Amino acid sequence: MFSILILTRNEEVNIEPCLDSVAWCDDVVVLDSQSTDRTCEVAAARGARIFEREFDDFGAQRNYALDHVEFRHPWVFHLDADERFNDTLRRECDEAITEDSHSAYFVANRIIFLGRWIKHSSQYPYHQVRFVKRGEARFAKSGHGQREDRVERTAGYLRTPYDHLNFSKGIADWVDRHNSYSSEEAAEASALCAGPIPLADLISSGPLERRRALKRLHARLPARWLFKFFYLYVVRGGFLDGYPGLAYCTLNGFYDFLITAKIKEQHNRLPVRGDR
Repeated sequence: MFSILILTRNEEVNIEPCLDSVAWCDDVVVLDSQSTDRTCEVAAARGARIFEREFDDFGAQRNYALDHVEFRHPWVFHLDADERFNDTLRRECDEAITEDSHSAYFVANRIIFLGRWIKHSSQYPYHQVRFVKRGEARFAKSGHGQREDRVERTAGYLRTPYDHLNFSKGIADWVDRHNSYSSEEAAEASALCAGPIPLADLISSGPLERRRALKRLHARLPARWLFKFFYLYVVRGGFLDGYPGLAYCTLNGFYDFLITAKIKEQHNRLPVRGDR
């Protein structure tokens, strides 16, 4: 058995189905970031323990929970409110606990959009560290998200993905959130452009090293939004995902356009035309 940590902010629409997916768990903790809707009320009524902390970044939120929450179990699975667990993943987590050969595990997610699994254009499987043993792993801010920062006994990989309904509040909400996220990604991209590209990692057999080297390369592309659309829709086979794939690739190209525009804005800081 292991604990579940769910990060929330105004997730009234998502929290109940998320909790339904982990109804088997005897220790569900919600770390809320000052929700103004009924998120905490709904979660508490379903038996979750509620903690609150003002949000700064995802890495810090996860570390705060690991440091300050008294979980009932040594292992914790980090879940977001718009994500859904499943029984196959639960069994695989239990097997990993029994083996106890790693301090953390990378887990992939299945992006669900317009009622369909976006298998190709979502770059599946895209792994993140989500299952950790307390005291043996830390997180760090990375763009608008987080990455593993310290893993004591290496990190393994779980085969089973969880579902991610990151459009669960609608496309308008996704655009609003990603406008904010693009500012953080622009800052990170500027920092990545300042450092060298580890060329050996581009052909590395390790997916994590290769992904990070590609991210440094992608940050330098002058028309990265066009490249992003072409890569997702053509190279990764997004056209095989039908109309949802086309819409998904277009939205992600738009997201990269915002990042590129904000990078140029940071570099130029020109006065508005007509200023004196």
